[in-house]
Amino acid sequence: MPTNENQTPRPLPAELPKEPWPLFQSWLDEAVEKKIQPHPTAMTLASVDLESRPAARVVMCRGVDTKQGWLVFYTNQRSPKARELEANPRASLIFHWDPLRRQVRIDGPVTHAPAADSDAYFASRPLDSQISAWASDQSEPIPSREALLEKVAAAEARFGVQHGAGAGVRIPRPSHWGGYRVWVELMELWVGLPGRNHDRGLWTRTLTPAGDAFTAGAWRVTRLQP
Repeated sequence: MPTNENQTPRPLPAELPKEPWPLFQSWLDEAVEKKIQPHPTAMTLASVDLESRPAARVVMCRGVDTKQGWLVFYTNQRSPKARELEANPRASLIFHWDPLRRQVRIDGPVTHAPAADSDAYFASRPLDSQISAWASDQSEPIPSREALLEKVAAAEARFGVQHGAGAGVRIPRPSHWGGYRVWVELMELWVGLPGRNHDRGLWTRTLTPAGDAFTAGAWRVTRLQP
């Protein structure tokens, strides 16, 4: 059940831990287990284009690797957000769980997820979502809803899929669809407390490029005023 809005949440530990991952993972797990909102893994993704124009949208977190230090989401890699990330491969993420009065802010560089990871996640998606990935030129104009449904029907015909078909049908991942990993070099954990005396912990570290990944230095941690 959702947290009672009148219940005061627990602040962060008096002595902040040396790294944020255990707290973050426990918060995410609690949000999912308690089903505190319809999409507890939803996160706001902010990016910036080459002309320094910011843009934000909500995407779904589809995985967290606390050992390597990244979160992953999947998308059409010809979309505006993908073009922005290709031009300026850094992103900011926000999780906001209002019933728990908790928020997480994450900043860091972005890389492509390995093709094998994208293949595996695409194969796990519902069939209609797979068809949509083929049918939709994400964020591009279209004259009508009917025109979009015609593209969906064409994609179904291409792969011999009957509309409304269930499990067991497999179609390949489009080459323009895949994952992005956001590598965490900054994480802020926020707890909303009475009188706007919110509790904020900030963890930062230095990331060094290592091929398609990063190696991380030690975390630095401090408390922030609200």
